[in-house]
Amino acid sequence: MTKLHLVKLSVGTESVASKAAWQAENMALTGNQPRHVTRMWPRRAEELLDGGSIYWVIKGQVLVRQKIIRLDEVIGQDSIRRCGIVLDPVLMQTVPQPRRAFQGWRYLKAEDAPRDTTPFIEGVEELPLEMQSHLAALGVL
Repeated sequence: MTKLHLVKLSVGTESVASKAAWQAENMALTGNQPRHVTRMWPRRAEELLDGGSIYWVIKGQVLVRQKIIRLDEVIGQDSIRRCGIVLDPVLMQTVPQPRRAFQGWRYLKAEDAPRDTTPFIEGVEELPLEMQSHLAALGVL
């Protein structure tokens, strides 16, 4: 059973739809597999690869997650080794969970992760974030 995930700010992202659009551009450059490149290699990689996900913080709320497929070594033009977190292309929306700004990524225990709601479907309008938060507080989402 998955016990560990990552949580990461999605800088510059305005909504789950804009995350999906950015991902589509990224996939075209990386061979149809979404990937997030980060400077640090997770020390707990084995635990993350046992069914872990990356939870994306958008506008101060965890709103969506993606399953981590593998970790690839990426060598930049500066010859520095980085970690390419290869992700499942499905964006799974979650119950909104407030999260303060931070740098880099953080580990997230499975019991602290927000639960899934629905997969993101392009063209289906998102509920306003405030409404999602109120519905989540009522237990509807």
